[in-house]
Amino acid sequence: MAISWKEMNELQPRVMKLLYNSIEKDRLSHAYLFEGKKGTGKLDAALLLAKSFFCLEDGAEPCESCRNCKRIESGNHPDLHLVQPDGLSIKKAQIQALQEEFSKTGLESHKKLYIISHADQMTANAANSLLKFLEEPNKDTMAVLITEQPQRLLDTIISRCQTLPFQPLQPKAIEDRLIEQDVSPHMARLLANMTNNVAEAVELSRNDEFAESRAKVIKLYEVLHQRKGHAFFFIQDQWMPFFKEKTHQEMGLDMLLLIYRDVLSIQIGNEDKLIYQDLFQSIKQHALQSTQQSVTNQILAVLEAKKRLHSNVNVQGLMEHLVLMLQEG
Repeated sequence: MAISWKEMNELQPRVMKLLYNSIEKDRLSHAYLFEGKKGTGKLDAALLLAKSFFCLEDGAEPCESCRNCKRIESGNHPDLHLVQPDGLSIKKAQIQALQEEFSKTGLESHKKLYIISHADQMTANAANSLLKFLEEPNKDTMAVLITEQPQRLLDTIISRCQTLPFQPLQPKAIEDRLIEQDVSPHMARLLANMTNNVAEAVELSRNDEFAESRAKVIKLYEVLHQRKGHAFFFIQDQWMPFFKEKTHQEMGLDMLLLIYRDVLSIQIGNEDKLIYQDLFQSIKQHALQSTQQSVTNQILAVLEAKKRLHSNVNVQGLMEHLVLMLQEG
């Protein structure tokens, strides 16, 4: 489901306000560079800009109902071209084909727009071909370059574009988007604090293994603080057989870290910021029975375990050491 202008405005208000004002005042740039981390809505914003550019109705925001808006939505507008890496890179032939296409008159109107996704993956020859294209822009032609790594682009290309930085998404914005897609509130809040990529969060929400990971982490926390003598058995019998890959192990530690941060949140009076809201009673009890210093030490212990995970260590030994540190506080 495509994102609306209103939704995009909530996620990236600065970018969308600038684009809105430029459209209203008829001062759109001939080339934009959308740069920011993965999942910040760069391609969604580029397609919304394309809809506004081609929309048959008046106004800065696209109507979403005219012929042009619908054709862009379905991905078949003849004057909108999306260039993406062919394999590992965007090749010179792809840019040349784009230039040839843009030398023709627009099929629907005199306007043309092209989007280059992952622009940092252009080969040197492709980048030089694009540079010539940007240096001599045709009237009513617009370019949108999208990248997560602007430092890999030629300075001469960057200088010919208006750069719009996309900020990392705020957890609340991601949480709201997930709830709109029928993700349970407690899962939405956790996912929103695990990733700032909406698409990745939606994918994880539909992954049974993620839900099971959450359950394992909660069980470890409960064993640590309610059945201390069983913690080492839990690591051996349930944690290690389940969390096998390094990325999965790191995700488990991230989830555990958020529980201890919840404990600290209660201690400092930020109960509304709780991520594991369904664990409120046990977390509150832990908060009341512990000092802020001991909880801070537990947070530091998990962070240290995460750091050591990336060195060549025995993971079971690492987890057993972490259990000791967490029980000591």
